[in-house]
Amino acid sequence: MSATPQRHRRFSRLTLSALAVTAGAGAMVAAALPAGAASGGGGAAKSRTVDVQMLSINDFHGTLEPPQGSSGTVSERQADGTTKAIPAGGVEYLATSLREARKGHEYSVTAAAGDMIGGSPMLSGLFHDEPSIEALNKLGLNVSSVGNHEFDEGRTELRRMAYGGCHPVEGCFEYGKTFTGAAFPYLAANVTDEKTKRPMMSPTYVWKKGDVKIGFIGVTLEGTPDVVNGEGIKGLKFGDEVETINKYAAELNKQGVKSIVALIHEGGMPASGAYNYDCDTPGAGAGISGAIVDIAKNVDAKVDALVTGHTHQAYACSIPDPAGNPRTVTSAASVGRLYTDTKLTYDRTTKDIVRTPVSSPKPVNHVVGREQPKAADMTELIQRWNVLAAPVANRPQGFISADIPGRGSTAIEKPLGNLIADAQLAALAPADKGGAQLALMNPGGIRSDLAHKASGAEGDGVVTYGESFTVQPFNNMMNVVDLTGAQLITTLQQQVSGATNGASPKILQVSKGFTYTLDMTRTGADRVLVDSVRLNGAPIDPAKSYRVAMNEFLAGGGDGFTVLKEHKNKLVGASDLDCFNAYLEQNSSETAPIAPPATDRITLVK
Repeated sequence: MSATPQRHRRFSRLTLSALAVTAGAGAMVAAALPAGAASGGGGAAKSRTVDVQMLSINDFHGTLEPPQGSSGTVSERQADGTTKAIPAGGVEYLATSLREARKGHEYSVTAAAGDMIGGSPMLSGLFHDEPSIEALNKLGLNVSSVGNHEFDEGRTELRRMAYGGCHPVEGCFEYGKTFTGAAFPYLAANVTDEKTKRPMMSPTYVWKKGDVKIGFIGVTLEGTPDVVNGEGIKGLKFGDEVETINKYAAELNKQGVKSIVALIHEGGMPASGAYNYDCDTPGAGAGISGAIVDIAKNVDAKVDALVTGHTHQAYACSIPDPAGNPRTVTSAASVGRLYTDTKLTYDRTTKDIVRTPVSSPKPVNHVVGREQPKAADMTELIQRWNVLAAPVANRPQGFISADIPGRGSTAIEKPLGNLIADAQLAALAPADKGGAQLALMNPGGIRSDLAHKASGAEGDGVVTYGESFTVQPFNNMMNVVDLTGAQLITTLQQQVSGATNGASPKILQVSKGFTYTLDMTRTGADRVLVDSVRLNGAPIDPAKSYRVAMNEFLAGGGDGFTVLKEHKNKLVGASDLDCFNAYLEQNSSETAPIAPPATDRITLVK
């Protein structure tokens, strides 16, 4: 999901040495299979069809250790209609789950729909996500599309992740070892170089085993420039998802590849947050909304299944293709809490996927539970990198009195969002630091909750550098700028209107003293009640100029806040992470920890 990129400055401040249902195919099988051609396992050499298991994940975000707080649970719908929170995630458990799932399947392929790295917790992010690429290699990932977060550190660093080599500034992190890069192909079919017009990375990949061939097309959302730092993607063009997939589906067909899966880093919103919700119950596609619905309806029928991501939701739906035939669209939530198991029935004669309602069961999302054994090789990987990170990661930054929900909160105003905005205001309010009067924080940049007690680590209430880094991993530089009151009001309106945020509002987190009312019974920009917008109790004057603190991602118009690019008199301050850590240190102690801030700045009418 949207967040704030740019982490390359991190090491200037740290010294490590101190340390695709089988869904749709190009064509339905026109006639019943001949006698004796029933679907069979890979060992049935004379069988016309063979079952291929496709395991898929998305939005891993370098989350090697179990995610903290509510970010580390999935919601499970119970028989009586209630829901239950189940702890899930952690690459040690994900590896065990995938390896167990593959048993008994001669034909099994594992695919991902982007954001495997980026926005990562400290254990991976501190080392520019090399640990996560190593883990994904060990997981047996066969192919992945890029997502918007793969561009967090720019195109050059993405290519290093794919092809290997030590970091150009920090060098090699482990003595005597050179980073080898991904053992799987990263696909970027709709990301082209503006000069050469060619894809910056491979657009397709064909997985082969014996006489079985399945083609994969990988794309990221066309709106990637709206959710990443512009500096990292200069010279790149992000094309339309449907046009790109249809183009390469036709090319794969010309190469004799008839079975095709699209890996799409764009997604939807199911009607329920429960991972086991049946989104087909109301009818085909009725249980899911969002960008992926129109994409699914328009992607060529040559494509057999869509594996999606970006929204961090869990779903396994059926949406008709342009020919009117059902086709599966899946997503496995995020940060390794789920994986999807899809059966693709491959016809050796047509080289296509059999797509009939009874050809195979629907795809299923499975919980990566923590009651199962840990994968020993992943445990070793985590321990090895933790030793390198320890001198920095274990440094205490402050104290909290209870969990402070952030990423895991479903509320529009998040306690951790308020705390971050307050920290930014405190750091940049002094006249010599910018004279900020208020601060704005984008919700996508809050990557975790702040847990009162991290799993098995330090004592209750201690916030370490590793935990604060996990909350704010992008290390964006803070900006203090001039905005008029009219521009501030337009900013609030752009949260809930426009091409980017109209359907999926992005509610900014605001510092204390800045208040307004959001009426969700209205539509578009009218949802912001202009007369309610106040700073320290005084109405915002449209003609007056205000000093506003925000990270460089927002100042560049990120997340659809185009009016913020119109700012004047910019002053560049410390990084967002430095501001957050300084606030924790200066405003908390073991005997006086910080309590979760009240969520009383945005009055919500719904």
